[in-house]
Amino acid sequence: MSGHSDTFHHVRDFPYFEVPQFLGGEIHLPLIGPFQLTKFMVLQLVAAGIVYLIATGLAKRVQGGKAVSGRWWNFWETLAIYLRDNVVRPTIGDGHHGHDDHGPGHGDHGHSHATPTAIHAHPADQYLPFIWSCFFYVLICNLLGAIPWLGSATGEINVTGALAVTVFGAVVAFGSKELGFGGFLKALCPSMDVPGALKPLLIPMIWCIELLGLFIKHGVLAVRLFANIMAGHTVIAVFLGFIAMPGIVDTGLFYIVAPSSVLAQVGVGMLELFVAFLQAYIFSFLATLFISSAVHPH
Repeated sequence: MSGHSDTFHHVRDFPYFEVPQFLGGEIHLPLIGPFQLTKFMVLQLVAAGIVYLIATGLAKRVQGGKAVSGRWWNFWETLAIYLRDNVVRPTIGDGHHGHDDHGPGHGDHGHSHATPTAIHAHPADQYLPFIWSCFFYVLICNLLGAIPWLGSATGEINVTGALAVTVFGAVVAFGSKELGFGGFLKALCPSMDVPGALKPLLIPMIWCIELLGLFIKHGVLAVRLFANIMAGHTVIAVFLGFIAMPGIVDTGLFYIVAPSSVLAQVGVGMLELFVAFLQAYIFSFLATLFISSAVHPH
């Protein structure tokens, strides 16, 4: 089966970029040693570069407590602050109660595992760089798919699988740092008030179930992002595909189907922009939940 007869051709990865015919139709990517560069590899590097430029630009503008100016930088600052104040700090909490109900500066009563510093004004801020990286990287990857002839790398299961593995590694690392690796593994099994005779039977069984659940929920993290991004692009392709259906082009129906398909594509495209932000938020929110359960198991 050729690439163009593949129903999902437009959401698959290839060693070339498709461009308009007057530009050659395809721009093939080179081999680097034994490794073949692919479209999604390049797009991921582009996304990482854009995130780096945004992060460094914001960092320079907030040095010394200065206010960020300019609509472009205010937009990215708003997203970053929203994640900090409405996702990371409330979800991870202050290290004792597991939930920060009093806002910044009021959650630490001497019980926190992490003492606030000038760098981390709130104990949960130590996890912000990872969560911000997850959000902005996934967001930019999603948004690149809105540009003609590019694509969303997050519509590829291998990419989202690698992202989920990264979150899994961070969960284990943060949990082990807080509790010790043995403590992290032990905390997988919740405390239970059961008769002593049942403990040797129930605790190993529940621990195995929880360990399996740890892997499953990170697997679901990969599938959720992949499925939502791929589905949107597939729907757009289906709407546009109506225009070229046999029996439509050479009939009067073409003049009805073509405008309807284009309008439907525009509507779905606008929805896809919303989904790009929503899925980046959901991915980072779930990553925060997983980290919170690892560092505050009770």
